[in-house]
Amino acid sequence: MSAIITEKFRQHNADQFFESFTEASASTYYLFIGKATAFTTATTTGSDSSPPTPADAVGETEFYAWDSMLAAKKIASTDITYAIPRRNWVNGTIYDMYEHDISSSNTSSSGASNLYDSTFFFMTSDYRVYKVLDNNGGTAFSGAEPTSESTSPFASGGYVLKYMYSITASEASKYLTTDYMPVSNDTTVAAAATDGKIESLVVTAGSGYTDGTYYAAVFGDGTSQGTSSGAIVRITVSGGAIASFGLTAGTDTTIHAGGAGYTFGTVNLGDDFIFSDASLSTSSTLGSGTGGAINVVISPKGGHGNDAIAELGGHFVMSAVTLTQAEGDDVTTQNDFRQVGLVVDPTTYGTSTIASSTTARQTFVVKLDTNSGTFEADEQITQATTGAVGKVVEWDSTLKLLYFQQERFSGFGTSATNSGLTVFSGANQITGGTSGATGTTSGTTETVTLANNNTLTLTSGYANPELQPDSGNIVYLENRKPIQRDSDQTEDIKLIIEF
Repeated sequence: MSAIITEKFRQHNADQFFESFTEASASTYYLFIGKATAFTTATTTGSDSSPPTPADAVGETEFYAWDSMLAAKKIASTDITYAIPRRNWVNGTIYDMYEHDISSSNTSSSGASNLYDSTFFFMTSDYRVYKVLDNNGGTAFSGAEPTSESTSPFASGGYVLKYMYSITASEASKYLTTDYMPVSNDTTVAAAATDGKIESLVVTAGSGYTDGTYYAAVFGDGTSQGTSSGAIVRITVSGGAIASFGLTAGTDTTIHAGGAGYTFGTVNLGDDFIFSDASLSTSSTLGSGTGGAINVVISPKGGHGNDAIAELGGHFVMSAVTLTQAEGDDVTTQNDFRQVGLVVDPTTYGTSTIASSTTARQTFVVKLDTNSGTFEADEQITQATTGAVGKVVEWDSTLKLLYFQQERFSGFGTSATNSGLTVFSGANQITGGTSGATGTTSGTTETVTLANNNTLTLTSGYANPELQPDSGNIVYLENRKPIQRDSDQTEDIKLIIEF
């Protein structure tokens, strides 16, 4: 059995995801960063120079990613956009053209067997986006960069183009990447679109026809199809051949009237269907030529420009979240990270209530009232009395706060003796495995004011993460090469979700 997942299904899923940020019962999404320790063959496989591909497995996406999570930031509806592959305008480039029937048996100029894999649109240097309605028989664009924002198709560089929308400067700054660009609908362009209007043709020239100007109705299912009140093609024959499609009457074969409501259309070049006038009242003939054909290109539902997101294949949703310095003391600036992801509807630690805070710290913290030495980032720490094992994320020597994690791997959080995971607790000495630093907590319950004037509440000397580990659903996970943070550093993290 042969089957496909259609573009409409992909777009539907993208729409559902996009809408889930703003609908009445909206989901809550957090971008998270994690994995301060290096990728190793002993745990995650791979290496920092060649990060492993995350496994879509219960252990990794439901549990392990939580262990190494450092911090999370809530994604606002203003932090997401539909996106499409970035295609830059470059003079001398051959672009594909929009066709309604691209397939393995009717590939595009570039050889694509699917419209949305083809290069039928481009973005100019001033962020205007155009759809190519005709590519001059698959030749290179030759001319100045287009700037028109006309709601009607226009000629440029030998092509016929349709202006779709513009990317604002702020959108470009936030969302534009090397490979993707934001896509949105232009209300003016959409209002001018006509459902089922014929706006382009594919012409086979043929030979031996009688030079002149002729008219033919477009048959099919459009409004008043096959009559002078429906779509009409103005045919130009020169040198015995039917001129290719364009917008210049007398030089090109043009669309005299686009009509409306067509989901298929045909142009019959037989003697009974050719006229010398646009009113289709005076019969004519193209002569005894052969091999010519005019194929109608059907517009997308709603007409060209009605829905740029769907028309250009906007089945990608991009999130763009900025981590600004320490984000109110919740995001460490003293260590690196090498994993990012999305978690949906996590709960506040120790509750079943979906979290709502803007940011969340995901490390454990212990306040050491007495200590010697300096704990080092990523070193193993142990608590001999309890058997607890962990890894240092950050050591705040001023406030004597030790931030740490416990992962479900031996030496990272589980005991090398019995493979169990034991939490750090009580006024028991904690020792750094590399630094030799030691410290103990007095076990008091207190509130500490942090560097950015936020507070941290410690119970019996310890503080838990702010989101409940293993809660919600991790729907996206990506491993990257290490990204080192700094106290004055800002990261713009963009995630592309393809449906």
